[in-house]
Parts: sequence; C-alpha cells; structure tokens
Amino acid sequence: MTDDRDTLIAELVDAGRHVVDRGLVQASGGNLSVRLPGTDRFLVTGSGTWLDRLTPQDLAEMTLDGERRAGADRPSVEWRLHQRTYAVRPDVGAIVHLHPQHVLLVDMLGVPIRFTTLDHQYYLGSAGWVPFLPSGSDEVADAAAEAARDHDAVVLAHHGCSALGDSVSMALRRALNLEEAATMTYRLHVAGNTTADFPQKWKGNILSV
Repeated sequence: MTDDRDTLIAELVDAGRHVVDRGLVQASGGNLSVRLPGTDRFLVTGSGTWLDRLTPQDLAEMTLDGERRAGADRPSVEWRLHQRTYAVRPDVGAIVHLHPQHVLLVDMLGVPIRFTTLDHQYYLGSAGWVPFLPSGSDEVADAAAEAARDHDAVVLAHHGCSALGDSVSMALRRALNLEEAATMTYRLHVAGNTTADFPQKWKGNILSV
C-alpha cells in the first residue's frame, strides 16, 4: 500500500466512481475510507457525499480515537464503523461500505451466500454477519468490528456490507466479489439448486488466482 496521501485520495475517488457505475450504491449512500500509513488517522467520506462526485474536500481526517482533525466538517454517519474496524484489524488499510442489492436480497431470503468460484474463495471464502442495528450507532460499529476479526467482508442485515483490504483496490475487489457471489447464489436459488458449491477439499487451500 502506498503511503502517498494524494495517491490514496485518488484511489478513493476512482473507487467511488466505480461502485456507483456498478450500481452498488444509490445517491449519497455508502462510504469509503483509507488508513493513513504510519499514523493513527484515516480519511473517510463526508456525510451526504455522492461517491461518483468525490473530491479531496469531501474527506474528513479522523483519529482512531474518534476525533476529527481536518477536512470535511461532518464525517459519514458510519465513521465509527470504519474507526472500530481499523482498531481491531491493524492489517486493514481501506474499508468499502456499500449497499449492494443481491447481498441484501439473499440475506433477506435467509439464504447463505455461497462462494462458488475460485475468485470468491481466494478473495473472501466467507463473510461475517451482523443483525440489523441502527445506522451510525455504536452498536452496529462494534458488531461489525467484532465480525471483521474473522472475516474480510461483513454483511449488515437490511443495510449493506463492508469489505476490507490492505489497500483501496483490494477492499474494492472483495466488495465486487461479495456481490458477485450473492448474485450467483440468488440465481442458483431461483433455479432450485441448493447443493452447488466450491469443492470442499480445496476450500482454504488456494494459493493464487
């Protein structure tokens, strides 16, 4: 992961455009963040920010203690989710929080997401889950952080998901794979298939893709 601030901001801007183009968020939904290497701070999108119009001025600089130090006056209502996930996962350099339709759809159907392809297994393999808790609350932030201890993606019931990575590009890649896995799960469900899955003997034993 680069430690150049301008490069990190440019990566967030590009990610914002991409997730909107892919329909993973609507209007000003969703939020993105990146840790500033070598510091106790991270940048998070401001409240009400449209991710496809993201500018450097739309980012709030926060500390891991929850203090705003610079940038946008009002950080995203979900800043605590980012803060507390960074606190429990020092290896995480970026977090992408989105509202993807198929992730939410299969969760509401009570159907576990199946990670059926090589990419799904390599980049994710599994996802954590959090029941519905109010957006922006300490409760949802703490629950998401706890789930993130063991998973690189977390489904937030009736809300969305968070995907984590050591870089913005990896967090985005995991978010895209989570939605693709959910889409394939839904199609298998509609087709009446309940058994198709990645070969059990290879789960957890994939070296590269």
